[in-house]
Amino acid sequence: LTILAPAAHAKQLELVSLVYRDTPLSLGGDPLRLLQILTNLVSNAIKFTREGTIVARAMLEEEHEDSVQLRINIQDTGIGLSNHYVRALFQAFSQADNSLSRQPGGTGLGLVISKRLIEQMGGEIGVDSTPGEGSEFCISLRLPKTRDDAEDLPAPPLLGRRVAVLENHELARQALQHQLEDCGLEVTPFNTLEALTNGVTGVHQTEQAIDLAVLGITTNDMPPERLNQHIWDLEHLGCKVLVLCPTTEQTLFHLSVPNPHSQLQAKPACTRKLWRALADLVNPKAVRSEPSEPIASRPPRVLCVDDNPANLLLVQTLLEDMGAKVLAVDSGYAAVKAVQNESFDLVMMDVQMPGMDGRQSTEAIRQWESERNCTPLPVIALTAHAMANEKRALLQSGMDDYLTKPISERQLAQVVLKWTGLALRNQGPERTGEPSGNGLELQVLDHDEGLRLAA
Repeated sequence: LTILAPAAHAKQLELVSLVYRDTPLSLGGDPLRLLQILTNLVSNAIKFTREGTIVARAMLEEEHEDSVQLRINIQDTGIGLSNHYVRALFQAFSQADNSLSRQPGGTGLGLVISKRLIEQMGGEIGVDSTPGEGSEFCISLRLPKTRDDAEDLPAPPLLGRRVAVLENHELARQALQHQLEDCGLEVTPFNTLEALTNGVTGVHQTEQAIDLAVLGITTNDMPPERLNQHIWDLEHLGCKVLVLCPTTEQTLFHLSVPNPHSQLQAKPACTRKLWRALADLVNPKAVRSEPSEPIASRPPRVLCVDDNPANLLLVQTLLEDMGAKVLAVDSGYAAVKAVQNESFDLVMMDVQMPGMDGRQSTEAIRQWESERNCTPLPVIALTAHAMANEKRALLQSGMDDYLTKPISERQLAQVVLKWTGLALRNQGPERTGEPSGNGLELQVLDHDEGLRLAA
């Protein structure tokens, strides 16, 4: 849902990922097909929902010794469908209402493909919908277990610690509570920030002291200028704060958070990112180097890695035009050496490179960081696989996120802000070329526009 969140948040929709706690964490299957199906269903839900909530649920239907029956529901509060349109929904090139199709776009072909892919995996897909209330698409699949979930049991330093949670949206609060409990934390929910602060104050310096607070907020809940004082109050009670906000509001909140890189994340939260951020707040690691400028006002320092000169120049140019300071290198070996010798906020890492590829480079960087107890440097994979077939392998190698080629300025700006808390400007500075002899220059080829369109 991370990649789809900006589209939902742009419409002020709540996007929730709710994985029930009895759901096995590791299952076999075809991640490419499943991701394609879920992306299609969630994208459709965003298109046809004007207000409210989109929630993706994963739950266990049946469990056997070596396999499970998994159920995934995508529910929205959109326009809904009548029984007549539901019956025709999975037919090629059909959509419920032509007048509606002109507004959000699409032919309905994606649903046909999704149905066929599910059937090829031995599963079923169905829909329950009410006009004016919304729709719920249900997928049921039998998938093999791949390993014992005991390998994913909570571990220090979060195990047994107490965390206060603020999240006004009921389903988002339930999802966040499940994630925090999966991290080994004891969760206490609160309805308001004032009640949370009072609750933390009441148990301060007791055996029930609350070490952490996770605040799921929007600008409607809390003006950014007021948030800083609340964070100051909590941290002076020994309670470290992590803020979760919509992707579209990160720029507004990152000025109000003491350290946006470690204390600000986008909704919906990723469990692995959540665990790492909270673990670093509880047990801070040695910082690689102190920036000379305040983190909220300086340009991000980005390392770009790609063996293809054209791709490398493209990403470097897009980033520099938006104000980033960029070092470009053409191999995995050079990337590891650069990280060891210089300080960066983010790495853009091509996946497929000769010699040391992107995964191997990231693993080498993580090993080097671990030996020196450094704060992990965010590494973003640049991959040509449009449906992220290798996403699981990329994350397991230590990468934090991925972008699929071709890459746009908007995607780059969003991922830089998401992982560093540093905002890129929308447009780069104007470039001036060498004037011609007569003071006039006929521009035959606009290099900047070509690079922009190529993205």
